[in-house]
Amino acid sequence: MTSGGQNGTSGEGGFRPGPWTIVALAGVVVAVVTASSDMIEGAGDHWLEPVVWEVTSAISIVSLAPLIGMAMLRWPPGADLVRFGLIHFALTVPFSLAHVLAIWLSREAAYWAVGAHYGFFHDGVAITLLYEWRKDVLSYAVIALVYWIFLRQAERPPPAQPGEDRIEIRDGASAVFLAPGDLLWVEAAGNYVEFHTGVRSHLVRGTLAAWEARLTAKGFVRVHRSRLVNRARIASIKPTPSGDVEITLSDGRTLVGSRRYRDALESAPAP
Repeated sequence: MTSGGQNGTSGEGGFRPGPWTIVALAGVVVAVVTASSDMIEGAGDHWLEPVVWEVTSAISIVSLAPLIGMAMLRWPPGADLVRFGLIHFALTVPFSLAHVLAIWLSREAAYWAVGAHYGFFHDGVAITLLYEWRKDVLSYAVIALVYWIFLRQAERPPPAQPGEDRIEIRDGASAVFLAPGDLLWVEAAGNYVEFHTGVRSHLVRGTLAAWEARLTAKGFVRVHRSRLVNRARIASIKPTPSGDVEITLSDGRTLVGSRRYRDALESAPAP
């Protein structure tokens, strides 16, 4: 088994950084480079000011990054890219407001601790918010891209290994290994794929088409546009008046097979 999440996963293959870890490391690098540049250029009244500015900004953005990951999970890129773009563009506004509030409070606290005052809004609230929002749009886009890359990787079935007798599926933060014979059927559920066994179900992010390519060699056959069935677990196939088929599984449960896939179902060899 492996465990992990947004921070990363650990297991037999060693630690694999997650999207939040990548964002955090990038935040550290950006903070160090920008703060050192500001110090060289003489920004601020004291060399420590640029450090406070960049560290507070980095901590704020890295802390907010998981929310962008959740937004990408809720509204991933799809066929309607316009809708996807508008939703995430709109979300840059609350993201930027939260970022500004966090750095304003943390910097005011840091300056107060040394008896100084931080005039964050000395150019006016509207101008300051607009200035920060311009930069936060780019930050949001980069973080969203990182999470999208990891989401795409998570949707792909683990590569088959020569001679393997188990199927690996990533159920939440864990990797679950199932024998092909334990699986009854697999079906699409929105942006997820649900694996049904005789005991429980496992919901993983992915596409049915990708898993079909992996499971065909294990004896699974498509019986519906949103469903694959383990051929070895089919007890009987009964035609219905509509031309579809009623599939009875070895545990007594029944599924509906589309007439579109009836020929492929009846001719598919058992593994």
